[in-house]
Order: sequence, then structure tokens, then C-alpha cells
Amino acid sequence: MDIKLIKSEADYDRALEELDRLMVSNPDKGSSDGDRLELLAHVIEVYEDEHYPIDLPDPVEAIRFCMDQQGLSQRDLIPYIGSRSKVSEVLSGKRPLSLSMIRELNKHLNIPAEVLLQKPGAKLEEDVEWHRFPLKDMVKRKWLKAAATEIKENAEEIVRAFVEPVGGLNASPVMCRRNIHIRAPENRNPYALEAWRARVARRSLEAKLEPYRADMIDREALTALAKLSRPHNGPMLARDYLLGLGVVLVVEEHLPGTYLDGAAFMGPTGHPVIGLTLRYDRIDNFWFTLMHELAHVALHLPLDHIDFIMDNLEVEAADDFEREADQAAQEALIPEEIWRDSGACNLGTADYAIELADQLKIHPAIVAGRIRRQEGNYKKLNQLVGHGVVREMFR
Repeated sequence: MDIKLIKSEADYDRALEELDRLMVSNPDKGSSDGDRLELLAHVIEVYEDEHYPIDLPDPVEAIRFCMDQQGLSQRDLIPYIGSRSKVSEVLSGKRPLSLSMIRELNKHLNIPAEVLLQKPGAKLEEDVEWHRFPLKDMVKRKWLKAAATEIKENAEEIVRAFVEPVGGLNASPVMCRRNIHIRAPENRNPYALEAWRARVARRSLEAKLEPYRADMIDREALTALAKLSRPHNGPMLARDYLLGLGVVLVVEEHLPGTYLDGAAFMGPTGHPVIGLTLRYDRIDNFWFTLMHELAHVALHLPLDHIDFIMDNLEVEAADDFEREADQAAQEALIPEEIWRDSGACNLGTADYAIELADQLKIHPAIVAGRIRRQEGNYKKLNQLVGHGVVREMFR
């Protein structure tokens, strides 16, 4: 594909597909493909700035983002908002910001006044640009039953019917920009992200679940789950195991512009839902991403009114939420005390990776993946990480 200025939606779609292909191949910086990736991202950004200008963030989203960036807790907001209960009500969208709150937040947290003065949750269905949903991809993947000739003329009707079973767009944390936690590039496409979220939520309705109790996801349960990685069909065993805990695991390929590895949210039935994209189809990637999202379910979904957590695990963890989930995932798979004293950690060879996997009764790919992350060398131990086997299991 020759890289040139984007002048149409067709050019834009092709550019997104090429960008995704290059990101999956993870080219070295300064290489031919690395330069193409950088240039293509710039061309896409220029087109999106002109045709898809980004609205101001929702006030509550802006406050939460500021909290994440500065490592603030709800208690830290009490001097600016009032009491603990007022902080909780503001962050859940139940209490509007008063002028005095706006002044204090603007003065002490440097949140722009024009952002704080907006009405929370202003992204309603009447403001939606329906044609921006990735309708062609949705039809191609058979998410929608619609002919190509119907898409443009009936975009609103088609999308409404798709999201209605999971609450509609007014209930979407993505479209309303409310109570979400994001670890992903800023140039993500909210319409593609919402289409993916709705698809995962719809599929979660098909699951036959046990009642969910948050206390069931403890250290013992995570250790038992990690040991399911050992058999060749471990990912399928993990799905069934989680159903017994009242948690739905859905594997759904990412859409261009989402840059997703995984997400966690409370589904329409009140059960936690973990969505994985298998953007990198490797055994080690599956297990770390699964454990990361399960850590979010156990640690973060019940707290602070978080409705939707989305993760691109290539992005460095920049807040306590993500650092806690990373640490919990690593500890569940390979306890730190055992890891530090192992030959896998100190020498990083294939033999030591297999030895530690045998000791912990987990798949060697998990140990190999930990070695690769520690050393920053993602070409090492390629023969152990299990390329191209997980996606086919869920197909």
C-alpha cells in the first residue's frame, strides 16, 4: 500500500487496516515498516482531525483522568468538592458540579473550566453520527444481518437494533464517556470501540452462568485457573472454569481503530464480562491478558463506580489501577518469590523456562512470555510462546 493523503472513507478504511497489520507485526523503530507505521499514523491523524473532530471530554471523565494521572484517590477530592458522599455522587454522575466545585477543581487540578461547565453525560443518541460505526466490518463479520445497499440509508435503524438488547447507546459508558478507565492510545475510534463492546455484551447473554460473588475470585481460584494452562485446551477450560464463578469470557476479534487486547465490564445481566481480542494469537498473551482483566474484575469493577475498563497492554501502565492489575496477573501466574530465585529469571534459557513451568504446573509459554517481557526481547524463545493456536480454539 502506497502511503498518501486520505481523501475518502474508503481510503480511511484501508489505512486503518494497514495500520493494524503493521502494529501486529511490531516492526523495529527505524526499520522500513517502522517508518511506514509512523507515517501512516500521522496521515490517519490528519484525516481524523479534519473529519472526526474530538469533542471536549465529559466533566466526570476529565476528573477521573486527572485522578489517574496524578495518583489521586476520592479522599483527595474532598477539599475541592465537599464531603466523601459528595465526591462519590459527582463521580457516579448523580450530582452536578456546582460553581464553587468548578472553581476549586480548575484552580487546584488545572482542569479547564470549559470542560467542567459541560453537562455530564452529554453524548446522547441524538448526537450520534450513525454512519461512523464500522458497519461494513460489522456486516462482513455477520454481526449484522443487512445488505450492503441498506447500510448507508438505514445506519441509525440498524445500529439501534444492534445495541438495544444491551441497553442502547444512552446506557453505553463508551458513547456517554462516563465511568470508564482506559489504557490505550488516544487516537482510538469510539464508534468502533462501542460496536465491539456491544458485540461482546450481546454474546455474554448467551452464557449459562452461576451466580456471581466477588469473594469467589481469590488467590486460590487464580492459582487453580493458572494451572488450567497446562493442557493443550487450557483456554477452553479457563472459559468453563470462569462460568462456574459467574464470570463470562468472550473472545472477539478487535475492530480497526480500537487497539484493544482486552476489556472488563459488568454485563447486562449483572455478571462480570471479560472480552479478549487475541490481537496477538499466542498462549502467553492469552493467559497474561486474561489474568490482567480478571484482576480488574476482582479489584476495580466493584469500586469507584467503574463501568468499563479497556486495555492495550503495549501501553505502559501509568496509574495504580493498571499497575495493580499487572502485578496481580504476574503473581497469579508466577509468584514473585519463586520467580526471583529461578533460573528462568536469572538465566532466561528455554530449559529453565520448562523447568519452572513443570514446578508450577503451568504452560511453558507463560514462563517464556515473562522472560521476554523482563528482557524486552520479543524474538526470544519464539518456539515456546505458542503462536497461532488460541484463536482457532475459539473459532
